[in-house]
Amino acid sequence: MSEINRQWIFSKRPSGPVDDSTFEYRESPRPEANVEAGEVLVKNLYLSFDPAMRGWMDDKPSYLPPVAIGEPMRASGIGQVIESSRPDLPEGSLVMGFLNWQEYALLDSNNAAQLHVLPEGTPPAMALSAFGGTSMTAYFGLLEVGRPKPGDTVLVSGAAGATGSVVCQIAKLKGCKVIAIAGSAEKCQWLKDDCGVDETINYREEDVAARLAELAPMSINVFFDNVGGSILEAGISQMADHGSIALCGAISAYNDLEPTPGPNNLMILVARRIRMEGFIMLDYLSRLDEFNTEFGTWFMEGKIKTREDIQQDFANIPATLSRLFAGKNSGKQLLKLADPR
Repeated sequence: MSEINRQWIFSKRPSGPVDDSTFEYRESPRPEANVEAGEVLVKNLYLSFDPAMRGWMDDKPSYLPPVAIGEPMRASGIGQVIESSRPDLPEGSLVMGFLNWQEYALLDSNNAAQLHVLPEGTPPAMALSAFGGTSMTAYFGLLEVGRPKPGDTVLVSGAAGATGSVVCQIAKLKGCKVIAIAGSAEKCQWLKDDCGVDETINYREEDVAARLAELAPMSINVFFDNVGGSILEAGISQMADHGSIALCGAISAYNDLEPTPGPNNLMILVARRIRMEGFIMLDYLSRLDEFNTEFGTWFMEGKIKTREDIQQDFANIPATLSRLFAGKNSGKQLLKLADPR
């Protein structure tokens, strides 16, 4: 076990996309846990990369406080407990939580209590992909916010991502017609072949507004939006009366230097009595057992398919985040640091 703790420190709030000045590499002695005080030391095995991480860098109010300058960049991860006297977090157990961009995470008693122990035999990468926050976001965002009914038409933007692709498949399981928007011919074909969507739109090569008017003229019942901007505006235009829009994210605008103008057609929400609602997956953590039961059954029966894009090497952590915003990932973006011992 290394005596060095490698870290990527958040060193400068970005203006626009992250660059080489946003993070600083640092080495320090590996910390030791005061186990009598309830501290726990965790060795990181896998890190998760999510669009929300860009928002955490901005110094403005949100559902989580901004990442502090001089601290390791915040990130979800899977790690193995290597120092602990807590019966709920025994040494050797695999845990999931905010472990951040570092090899070793030292957690005090309060933060350690937020860790979730993985069921025995759970592959670490699967815990962050198929059974991670992105799938929970898809499950609760679609079923609790979107509320589709059998026969509804469901539109999903960012559909080839880790969240969007699961939304598509759950909507199909619920008896809906699904239109998926993605950014390449390969991704669109995967959505059709593996996720079973009915129609796809390649936003890089097609006019999204025109295609939606052709495929679902004013007949979209549920719109699960991960993108915002012009895609959100195009979707609003073709919403059906009494439809619902679940606002999950706005990845198209996360790196903008100036605030992006909102959709210019919001009065459609009034005229067609449409409900548009934002949500955060953290609001549903108390219902984790419900998610694991229903979603787990679908997954074990082969009714849900996921993809993982797993990068390697601690040095590649910042570049892996950039892959996410460049649309280079195929499925859930992860980085592997080590195997469990």
